[in-house]
Amino acid sequence: MAVLINEQIRASEVVLTGLRGEKLGIVSREEALAMARSAGADLVCTSLMSSPPPCSLTAKGKAKAAAQKEAASARKASGGSAAKGGSKEKVKELRFTAHIEEHDYDTKLRQAEKHLRSGKPVQLVVKASGAKEAAASKAVLERLVTDLKEVGTKDTGIQTGGKGSQVKLNPR
Repeated sequence: MAVLINEQIRASEVVLTGLRGEKLGIVSREEALAMARSAGADLVCTSLMSSPPPCSLTAKGKAKAAAQKEAASARKASGGSAAKGGSKEKVKELRFTAHIEEHDYDTKLRQAEKHLRSGKPVQLVVKASGAKEAAASKAVLERLVTDLKEVGTKDTGIQTGGKGSQVKLNPR
């Protein structure tokens, strides 16, 4: 919800509340703005749903700061600022080749297991350079899923495409 401050308020009359919460009744917009200026405060419209709208006198700058804080918390709740410390979970992607050597396989398997044990999901991707390697890439993924079944469960089935296969595992 947008907060209207001072000259942004367009209503001819407002229901005014003072700095200490005292009810001042219905006054003209100009009178309310004059009272705000003389008190060194801002005139803030708290709701546009009624006529005349309820407005209050608040300490200078407080309303703008509160509106910015509210907007920031709304953005964070909607996940709009994941890159700036939001709570969107990052998925660790581990890449393999279709004809991976045993030592490399063991190393990647340990990495995947470590991420799953720490509660992070893992995306396993096996690159295939052609249709002949597609079966081999799917076999590598099936072996990985079997080896990681203690710590992770399949979020998606094994997806096979032209360039390889992939599967996402969530921690148990």
